[in-house]
Amino acid sequence: MTDRQQQSTDFPAPPAAFRGAFSVEQARRTAFSEHAGILRSVPSAVAVPVDADDVAEIVRWAAENGLALVPRAAGTGMPGGNIGPGVAVDLLTEFRRIGPVDAARRTVRVEPGATLAAVNAAAAPSGLHFPPDPSSGERAAFGGLIANNSAGAHTVRYGATRQWIESVDLVLADGSRATATRGTRPDAPRLREILARVDELLAAHRDTLERGWPRVRKNSSGYALREYLHSGDAVDLVVGSEGTLALVTAATVRLEPVKAHRGLALLEFTALEAAGAAVHRILELDPATCEMIDRTFIDLVRGSGEDPGYPLREGLEAILFVEMEGDSPEEVADALCAVERAMAGVADRVSLAVDQEQQERFWHVRHAASPLIARMAGQRVSMQFIEDGVVPVDRLADYIRLLRATLSRHGLPAVIFGHAGDGNLHVNPLVDVTRPGWREDAEAIVYEVAEGVAALGGTMAGEHGDGRLRAPVLRTIWGDEITDLFRAVKNTFDPAGMLNPGVILPLPGQRPLDAIKYAGVPKTEVRSAEF
Repeated sequence: MTDRQQQSTDFPAPPAAFRGAFSVEQARRTAFSEHAGILRSVPSAVAVPVDADDVAEIVRWAAENGLALVPRAAGTGMPGGNIGPGVAVDLLTEFRRIGPVDAARRTVRVEPGATLAAVNAAAAPSGLHFPPDPSSGERAAFGGLIANNSAGAHTVRYGATRQWIESVDLVLADGSRATATRGTRPDAPRLREILARVDELLAAHRDTLERGWPRVRKNSSGYALREYLHSGDAVDLVVGSEGTLALVTAATVRLEPVKAHRGLALLEFTALEAAGAAVHRILELDPATCEMIDRTFIDLVRGSGEDPGYPLREGLEAILFVEMEGDSPEEVADALCAVERAMAGVADRVSLAVDQEQQERFWHVRHAASPLIARMAGQRVSMQFIEDGVVPVDRLADYIRLLRATLSRHGLPAVIFGHAGDGNLHVNPLVDVTRPGWREDAEAIVYEVAEGVAALGGTMAGEHGDGRLRAPVLRTIWGDEITDLFRAVKNTFDPAGMLNPGVILPLPGQRPLDAIKYAGVPKTEVRSAEF
């Protein structure tokens, strides 16, 4: 950052050709300083482009003035990839358009500010939807879904965002525009030049990538070098790059028919090992979801004294929620019976729900904890700083033990839940921010869990991205060789390092909680973060 960037009084004026809004006012900048996660960083200015040409203007201007850009859509991302001290580029306000749904090709063109909920509403009359379903889908926009390679409960069957993106319209770091489409090499000269260099770089390290790549079912950490190595599609590199390689101004996404019928199996376990073994058997049945809550979660709900809608027995280590879907009630019923047979001698109890009311009652067990966390936290904050680790499914029980032991060692209560079918767990430690040393403890936990996750063959980001929060542990997870390849790819796309610096790849001296928004917060102002 330059001195000019820190002083709003002498901040460079936006380019004359820029038609959108531009502000260095404190109130406007503060509005872009926070997001759904735990970090806070006030941008130097806010630019609100009106279209892709406007985005190109602001990128060229930033390059000429040595300014950093921080692209942002709805701000629902968790690890801070959508905040920073540069110029915030608002890709939500004027970028909400959704094109006509092509029912025959099952595609639709969207802008980065279009929400998942709005796209699904537009696709519903054609019996289609976008299958990856992050829990923030009512508010999450496609800019964030693409930036983070977002996923959700149904990713166990349908995969994460990357495989559903057919093309992306880009503004590169020099302000030139390009389109990347699956199955074709781009026409734009600058993008072709970049990809030629990336191809040469990766070809020399193919064995390193194949040997060192984590064998997880989904991943949102680093750059998707292995996927790109296999496909040759620039789309694969851009999805999940968190605005650090290029700015996305539109995308064509694929859609899938909505299944007409669903049923739910609730599986109870008194041993973690049994729950881990069950996941492998369930995956063979092609479930629509395979969600998990562990003992910490179960005890919280049961101990609240509230009726969770389902009797929770003592001694449970985990519960799995396995949803099966099909085109007829009979198909779903058969699928649930297959789950029940597969769980014989594995699960301690299996309960099936086929009607909607019964399924909602089962799911209420999972959803009951959210208001309880907010009400019971007291002076503690539900703080997501190790909330997205992913490991190979056969190491899931080991990962839960790692989390429990680490949190216990630091005296932090927490709840653990997530996408067991993908080996991806969410963790909400409850942190007393009035206690001296809480920040140092939290940061120590980040590093300790990262080392443990690396040893288990996983990454720290299954679906939320690295952002600023996890950038400092990137080398711990990926090792020196692959991290250096990430850096080389970043430098090829963005030689000046102006696109979202400090995201995915750390800046010198950067630490996970540098921008923690709870530092120094008076006790009376403490609030629970979103759960």
